Amino acid sequence: MERKKIKIDFIKTCECKNNHINCLTAKEWIKNQLGVWQFYYEKRDIRDKGKHPATYPISLARRIIELFTHQGELVLDPFNGSGTTLVAAKDTDRNAIGFDISEEYCDLTKDRIAQENLINKSSQIVICDDARKISNYLDNNTVSLSITSPPYANLLNRKRKNKSRRGETRKNSQYMKVEQYSQNENDLGILGVEEFETEVYKIYKKMLPVIKPGAHVVINIADMWWEGNRVPLHISIIKALEKAGYIFRNTIIWDRTNIVNRIGIFGWPSNYITMGTTFEFILDFIKPKEVS
Repeated sequence: MERKKIKIDFIKTCECKNNHINCLTAKEWIKNQLGVWQFYYEKRDIRDKGKHPATYPISLARRIIELFTHQGELVLDPFNGSGTTLVAAKDTDRNAIGFDISEEYCDLTKDRIAQENLINKSSQIVICDDARKISNYLDNNTVSLSITSPPYANLLNRKRKNKSRRGETRKNSQYMKVEQYSQNENDLGILGVEEFETEVYKIYKKMLPVIKPGAHVVINIADMWWEGNRVPLHISIIKALEKAGYIFRNTIIWDRTNIVNRIGIFGWPSNYITMGTTFEFILDFIKPKEVS
């Protein structure tokens, strides 16, 4: 069934020149030239895994939004989760729309947005629906930035053993719990890696028309360990989006060492393993300016 399009503004409201990709000054711009970024969580961030098992900080979303959009433009998060992208969009006076299949997470997002008392002209809307249906809600060539952190295949769909912690610190409140987003058959978080890559491709292929030509599409992803093997999910994302018609542009490393505490010794003394919790990938793509 054809759905009625969402009415939400997408035209920039600032006075920046048309050939500028953002509202940043040269001094602010240069901070983003380094390919390794660090962020801090703040009090407004969701850190309770009982509310959501995997969130990125508002400061991460805000930095990407300010780098790739102007005030008033439209930001899309296809896997909205706890609503961090929409909170950052409100902070920066960008219009934003997020999609999530979980009513619980959509309600959490609405509560977070309502708590932000900023006075600006932008709107932030969360839609409780599948990301596969985004094109039913948005007009073509209206989204200036898509940013998200998708469910990581079946990374969370297993009992947590806290192998990165030592001794008694391992048995915290998360120990032996399954912290999955849901068991919804449409949730990417219950899929194997090959199915995950295929579904990411399908979702972003269907999203392509709503993205403005030349606009950026950003995905935050971490690799995972499964049954003793490293699974390079960031490569799956790159393959899926290139197949869907996007151009791979940049890799940024999210250096998480400043927020990771009590790291155990992985692999010592015979098996070298880099700690996946200490870094993640921020992958930057663009929609071609001419799409055949």
